[in-house]
Amino acid sequence: MARKLYVGNLGYDVRSADLQQLFGSHGAVTSADVIMDKETGRSKGFGFVEMASDDEAQAAMNALNGADHGGRSLTVNEARPRAEGGGGRRRW
Repeated sequence: MARKLYVGNLGYDVRSADLQQLFGSHGAVTSADVIMDKETGRSKGFGFVEMASDDEAQAAMNALNGADHGGRSLTVNEARPRAEGGGGRRRW
C-alpha cells in the first residue's frame, strides 16, 4: 500500500523533479509534488511525496527527516488529511 509523506522546509527553488530524485534513492516514488502559490507561481516551501510501500516510506522518513537539503533542515512525516472547514483566505 502506498503512503503519502509531507515534506516541509523546502527551499523555494526546489521543484517536484528534485523531490522525485531525492526520495527515489529510498524506494519507488509514485508521485512528488511541490505546492505552488497560485497567485505568485512561487513554491510555498512544502510538498508531498507518495512512496510505493509503507517500508519505503518509513525508510525515506528515517533517512530524510532532519536532513540538510540546500542549507535547510527537512521535515518529513506522514501526511495527514486536511482539517475540515478552514484554509480559505478572508476577504474584507
